[in-house]
Amino acid sequence: MAHPAPGQKTVLVTGCTPGGIGYALCIEYQKRGLFVIPTARKPDVLHDLAAKGMRTVVLDVTKADSIAAAHKEVAAITGGKLDILVNNAGRTHTHPATDLDLDDVRMTFETNVFSVMAMCKAFADLLIASKGLIINTSSVSSVAPYCFGAAYTATKAAVAAYSRVLRIEMRPFGVRVMVTMTGTVISNNATHNNRYLPPDSLYQRVKDLFEFRVTFSQTQASMPAEDYARQLVTKSLKPEVNLFWRNWFGRPDWFWYGGMAKLLWFGHSFLGEAYVDWASWPTFRLAKLQRMVEEDDKQKKLA
Repeated sequence: MAHPAPGQKTVLVTGCTPGGIGYALCIEYQKRGLFVIPTARKPDVLHDLAAKGMRTVVLDVTKADSIAAAHKEVAAITGGKLDILVNNAGRTHTHPATDLDLDDVRMTFETNVFSVMAMCKAFADLLIASKGLIINTSSVSSVAPYCFGAAYTATKAAVAAYSRVLRIEMRPFGVRVMVTMTGTVISNNATHNNRYLPPDSLYQRVKDLFEFRVTFSQTQASMPAEDYARQLVTKSLKPEVNLFWRNWFGRPDWFWYGGMAKLLWFGHSFLGEAYVDWASWPTFRLAKLQRMVEEDDKQKKLA
């Protein structure tokens, strides 16, 4: 079975189902000459990448025993080193905040947050051995009110906060941490579950707005996954430079890319939270519901 050539850099990517960002990242890293280790929960989704010469590993990032087994297998493949770990696996969650099922929310945190923590802990020794790079997946929604995405955005904000601390804690060991602030990207994300309104939802009478939001990431200035992957791989392979110049000439600590990402970066960085909130209000069209509620209140007063 395949092993890295002497001096060849290695990269492990989680969540590599065809049609998604992880799959596109594997293709792009292979084009750049890296030894790619794609992972996914289901072996059958890895067949295409294996046929392209990649060394696939079955991995359920929510299971401790699966992570331990994957670590052992990867260490044997690479000789005890890993240059890049891309924590891409994730779960969407589209529900109004007042409709959330907490068991479902816990599963989303398990997939989007706790698995990232578990993977970083498990693979720290291999990354230290190569003075490698961790890439954790957050989202521009972590700094913007992504309507009907309260649970999802909470997980992505948690990843960003965790990664900031991880960055300084791993610095003494020569391991870098990069965070993707991902905008809208065309992927298989819209095929996931958690996309319905309960019968007693406060938002049933604007169900059309909810359905608009369900496909938002796939229809609003959305970027092809291949374009996103090409830019992320390019940035991740740039040299390490002084912090002051890093975003312009080297590997950035924060990667803002995808549909609307640059706009939100500008709003968040220079105009402030109030502006982002103000701009988001018409985007998700909830003034329609507000008018309905105001009319209801008016009718109650007349009754």
